[in-house]
Amino acid sequence: MGHATGTVGMEETVPFFRAKGIMDALPQARVVDAWPVTAGCRRVKSGAELALMKLANENTLAVYEAVWKALKPGMTEQDISGLIAMAYARTGLQGDASVNIGKYTASPHGSDQPQHLVEGTPIIFDGGCRAGGYTSDITRTVVLGQPSDDIRRIFDIVLQAQTAALKAARPGVTMESVDAAARKVISDAGYGPDYRYFSHRLGHGIGIDMHEWDYLVRGNKHVLEPGMTFSDEPGIYIPDKFGVRLEDILYVTEDGAALMTPQSPSIDQPFG
Repeated sequence: MGHATGTVGMEETVPFFRAKGIMDALPQARVVDAWPVTAGCRRVKSGAELALMKLANENTLAVYEAVWKALKPGMTEQDISGLIAMAYARTGLQGDASVNIGKYTASPHGSDQPQHLVEGTPIIFDGGCRAGGYTSDITRTVVLGQPSDDIRRIFDIVLQAQTAALKAARPGVTMESVDAAARKVISDAGYGPDYRYFSHRLGHGIGIDMHEWDYLVRGNKHVLEPGMTFSDEPGIYIPDKFGVRLEDILYVTEDGAALMTPQSPSIDQPFG
């Protein structure tokens, strides 16, 4: 293009070998983060984009409900993941989910250790599918059989935290304040302070990618705008015991916010 010097914006997912090749070819150029441009183009969704995301999320929720109804004692996490893949195949959309059982739900990112389903222990599904180039991301915590009182109590706290974040989200508020609203519920319930049991940010941007800018996290003072989309996914993780996470996709409206899928109302009837 005839430009040996100047400024080149490099988007964050460009593979290193490509980025290095460009930098080697343009040693006099200044390479900068292209995030302000790429995120600026993607953070606010059109009505058509929101419709595709809603379709994907509704599809994921239907898959989870079908798999929950098919659970049996003794299943492994691979068995359950296989059911999820089979259910997605029947919907015509490609998707998958990570599955963790029992004490392994206490890790936000799960475990690759062998796991077997026992009645009364929690199971976490976390994943999504794609519709027209846009993705979903939903987490559900379910139990086969009767949950313990501890699981019921933690589930209810997490649900309250998710609802608090939804109520806090509206145009003009900072992204960190939405995280703070959910975190306060969890801390006030005795599972604080800060990141002690709720050990990750409240949410991430979502759209073309499952994880994209911006983030609902402490320190992010960017403000919400109509059309922005985020995961709303608080959790409580008790080491060596169990964890509960609930995740639905939040989108900012002209005067507040809404979720693309109904919340999970209870651990006994996680799909209403």
